[in-house]
Amino acid sequence: MAAPVEHPPNVVVIGAGPAGLTAAYMLTKHGLASTVLEADSVVGGISRTAEREGWRFDIGGHRFFTKVKPVEDLWFEILGPDDFLRRPRMSRIFYKGKFYDYPISAMNALRNLGPVEALRCVASYLWVRVRPPKDQSTLEGFVASRFGWRLYRHFFQTQSEKVWGVPCTEIQADWGAQRIKNLSLFRAVWEALKPKQLRRRADKSKQVTSLIEEFNYPKYGPGMMWERCTELVTAGGTKVAMNSSVTRVHHENGRAVAVTAETDGAPTRYDCTHVISSMPISALVRSMDPPVPAEVRAAADSLRYREHITVGLVIPEEDAFPDNWVYINDADVKVGRVQNFGRWSPYMVREGKTCLGLELFVNEGDEWWTMPDSALIENGKRELEQIGLIRAARVESGYVIRTPKAYPFYDATYKNNVAVLADWLQANAPNVYPVGRNGMHRYNNQDHSMYTAMLSVENIFGADHDVWSVNVEAEYHEEHSTEERVST
Repeated sequence: MAAPVEHPPNVVVIGAGPAGLTAAYMLTKHGLASTVLEADSVVGGISRTAEREGWRFDIGGHRFFTKVKPVEDLWFEILGPDDFLRRPRMSRIFYKGKFYDYPISAMNALRNLGPVEALRCVASYLWVRVRPPKDQSTLEGFVASRFGWRLYRHFFQTQSEKVWGVPCTEIQADWGAQRIKNLSLFRAVWEALKPKQLRRRADKSKQVTSLIEEFNYPKYGPGMMWERCTELVTAGGTKVAMNSSVTRVHHENGRAVAVTAETDGAPTRYDCTHVISSMPISALVRSMDPPVPAEVRAAADSLRYREHITVGLVIPEEDAFPDNWVYINDADVKVGRVQNFGRWSPYMVREGKTCLGLELFVNEGDEWWTMPDSALIENGKRELEQIGLIRAARVESGYVIRTPKAYPFYDATYKNNVAVLADWLQANAPNVYPVGRNGMHRYNNQDHSMYTAMLSVENIFGADHDVWSVNVEAEYHEEHSTEERVST
């Protein structure tokens, strides 16, 4: 870690998403104003709340649930309990025309699969207890080892391959480990059989995140948190420069000394003593001036990302399903998941109406990414009717939100490539702190991203946290104790 400077640090924060704004906020708590450079016109990154003609969209769905007490405390410090709703979690899998409870309900699965197939699934699960998959480093082997081959193919394979666009054998297990760590068929069924009151009273630190039944949620979506945070840091003297794309991170004598960003085509240089960066780590390294060595540049160029499109369709509330979201396990349609924003918060929709968010996972520049909005909306209407969720004629209007580099891609080489970049930064610019999901090329949830920023700020002031261990160590991810928080 970089040694703290004797004089007050002059920090440039790259990115105004959860990690970047958390860093700026924590700096203000130290009495320090900073400069935040954001390439977009809105704050929040993928955790922003997009708005179209009064309809609000949560990009991907953000539950405010964490096992890290400092993060939860910060949420309520920024917004306050009156700005949160306590929401019931309901999600299901739509597969071959039927809804399957998720988390798994033994009776629901038995009824939908039928007794013969249900027994086959149990036998498949027992078989992997005896003969586990040989390669559990891939997503396929990881999930099959915990649920059996038949349930993996029924409920996990199609949706995962939609998200990533490649076979599950080409995706590393890390993604599955971060989403369903410590969850298996046995654990899911055992939790489902517990009385609801017993599940609610369970020690939060021992809960599997995928199985939580309630969560907090800002009234106007997750962007409300980051819009308020922006107001607070600005009031504390921090400058938040929007539409400012970082083009250079200048370094000399083993330290970063300045950041150049373009705003409306005009470059501005910001001198600094430290940089906290949530921009994609590949872009961060490519922006270093002088340039990095060829082998480091090659590692940066090898990192890949997956883009996200939300197709919002307004429908009468009576036609909607009761879930927060539904996974679509049908290989014949492009949509991978459907959000019901009215179930996240009634403040995001209008009375008597709701808005469904059809999620498409694409690559920047492909036919879906470049497809006109009107065509994406028509395709969404057609697919909803094709799978039997809603008749296309019931859709009243539609909107499209594109999010580039929404998900870091977990291929077989990403870990080595990230290690090359992290090692080079530590050796040549240790006062540059990568944070957040894209900043570290890691599938961090919102709370994990915030925590990396909080620890990085502490490091600037002399601590020695290993920020790269966040969301990796089992104790942090599943066992870190925190008190239950009461909110509205």
